Amino acid sequence: MLTVTILIFASFVFINDISRMETKKADRISASYLVDNVDKTIREVELAVLEAAERSEAYKLYFNNQSEPDPGAVYAVAQNLRSMLRESSYIQSIYLYDKRNESVLTETGLKELSGFVDEDWIRRINSGSLQEGWQPVREYDDEFIERTAIRVLTINKNMPLPFGSEGVLVINIKMSGIEQIVDSMVNSQLSFLTILGSDGEVVYQAHSDSEAARQGKPLNTLYLDRLGWTFSSGIKAGNLFGWVSVISYLWVAIALGTVICAIFYLVYVTRRNYKPIQVIMNRIEGHQIRSMDNSTYRPDEMKLIDGVLEDLINHMTDYDKKSKENLLLQRSQLFTDLLHSERLEHAAQRMQELSPLTGARDSSRFIVVLSEINRYEQVFQDRYTRGDQNTLKFALMNVFQELARSSELQAWAEWIGTDRAAILFLSADSDEEMLEKVRMFAADCRSWVEQNLRISLSFGIGPAAAGPGAIRDSYAAAQNVLQHKLLMHETIALAEGGEKRKPLLETYKYLQMIAEFVKQFRMSSGQWRERLEEIFTAFERDYLQDDDIRSLIQAMLQMLSREVAVMSEQLQDELSEENARARLQQLEKAESFDEMKAVLSEYLTDLFRTYVSASENKSYRAMVTEMKNYIEENFTNPDLSLKHLSDRFQVSGKYASYLFKIEFNMKFVDFVTELRMKEAERLLLETEMSLQDIALEVGYANAITFGRVFKRVAGITPGDYRSSRRGRTNIKT
Repeated sequence: MLTVTILIFASFVFINDISRMETKKADRISASYLVDNVDKTIREVELAVLEAAERSEAYKLYFNNQSEPDPGAVYAVAQNLRSMLRESSYIQSIYLYDKRNESVLTETGLKELSGFVDEDWIRRINSGSLQEGWQPVREYDDEFIERTAIRVLTINKNMPLPFGSEGVLVINIKMSGIEQIVDSMVNSQLSFLTILGSDGEVVYQAHSDSEAARQGKPLNTLYLDRLGWTFSSGIKAGNLFGWVSVISYLWVAIALGTVICAIFYLVYVTRRNYKPIQVIMNRIEGHQIRSMDNSTYRPDEMKLIDGVLEDLINHMTDYDKKSKENLLLQRSQLFTDLLHSERLEHAAQRMQELSPLTGARDSSRFIVVLSEINRYEQVFQDRYTRGDQNTLKFALMNVFQELARSSELQAWAEWIGTDRAAILFLSADSDEEMLEKVRMFAADCRSWVEQNLRISLSFGIGPAAAGPGAIRDSYAAAQNVLQHKLLMHETIALAEGGEKRKPLLETYKYLQMIAEFVKQFRMSSGQWRERLEEIFTAFERDYLQDDDIRSLIQAMLQMLSREVAVMSEQLQDELSEENARARLQQLEKAESFDEMKAVLSEYLTDLFRTYVSASENKSYRAMVTEMKNYIEENFTNPDLSLKHLSDRFQVSGKYASYLFKIEFNMKFVDFVTELRMKEAERLLLETEMSLQDIALEVGYANAITFGRVFKRVAGITPGDYRSSRRGRTNIKT
């Protein structure tokens, strides 16, 4: 007891010191954040004004004018000043002072220095008593506001930027805006903060108009170099810091009193239970006597008691453990039943007994939200061990519950898959208000988890459902939303009321589009990009699910591989199964539809360059020979053309014409015409066929076209050719 008492006293002394240090640390973090916000606000205002002045040529023109100020420049600068005043709520006024003309340009126009509202300040600048940069807080009389002077924070910048000396740019920032920032970040009930200037005078004290503005002991002092301000912060006297100390000593007293009471209680309990203990001992002795009559062995009564108590404790522990496990299983089963509308008898009563939702009835309205871990396999499984994954999932459940509680929402969260959790909300407001609260909850969850756990989440929000039996509809709608993550264009999406899963579209529609794309690609036609864009447009128009999109893209790549891989070893390597698997994994990592399009387009563009290069470098003699043989066998076909060859040999018509020109030094048309004319000459000499029949025989639609082509090639008409050649043959005979 003495040892335990000493440990308790030492523990509370340490707790007291730790409480003081943690309080000081927390106050320093809060004060540092406040100082950073003030510094950031001042810096952003300064940079915004200076950037506008540097970017606008009107400022330079205004100061560089040797004579009277240019009216255009004056108007442009004044308009720019008005724009900056409208854009920033922190700026009280901005004006330019021209030393050469002794004039001041404000947002309302050009004014003389004499009689200007801030003339004294400009006189001080001219006298050299004010250096460039931020000045101490001063009072400023606004020409448009007839009331007491306004406290402002002023910065003077020589103009034109960056090292000019012809004038001064004066920016007056409202101290009231800075004071609002300070007040919003200081809890008037717990802490205080005082800002001191470079001269040691108080610039501002947080919540100075509050009744609870009394100060306590300062804990931290921070310095802001930009303004020369000193921030002194601490816990108010009689509040948190004082209570921490009082509670620590109070616990020491309680510990001492507990030990003393325990001593008396032990004595009291021992005396009070003496008789029951004596009865137990008498029974043990009676049991020993009976045992001794039957055996010479004398049992140990303390060992007997110890064994009985140990068995009892083990049984109770096992019972409690199984009861808790059974309760968790029942709760999880109820959650699954609600999502799938199974075993809903007395659902409201079971929810009151097992779920954390209070007040659930058959007439209550519910909303289901599904949360999914983005890129689960690549980011979550590969990065964390199994134990860390379970810890993070448990942390996510706590985050969901705590953020829902802070948003005054009743939520019940359960994991329904390895990467997906479902959150059931009990609605207490109208459907529109509840959906907006749930959307804000999802946004807060996503932001907090991404910042603190480095995990990206997507949320699908189902519509409000009336009663436990309709929860399945809300769940199905939310599930349908998450099946279209690529086309969501955002990580939080609300499903429309009564939304159902769209029926599967006919696969042949997309296979036809993919086949056309592959054909254009194989023909080295630039139109393959248009076909690819049409495919993606169809995906968006038909609102396909993510799995369907990825399956169709995989089919497209496989079809493309079969068609073009034979062109070269390099293409076979790029389209190998290993590289295809790596490419599909890269597409799996895409978190948006646009990202997937960009990855696939880049890959296909590189593949197209390789394919075109392989097509140009590959020997074309075999193809040309095959086309030549085909033309010689089918030159009588009137439909024979470059288009016909393009469809027959799967090459572009331009490329086929190019091959003929290179191999035979003649055009495709001339080659076909030569074959037809030779056959026509033979028919004219060896047969009695009419010109119309000969024209049809050699591939022309009519005798007129045939005659015109024959005369162009042979120099005479077909009839004259037959007559002259036959006449010569008869003479020789």
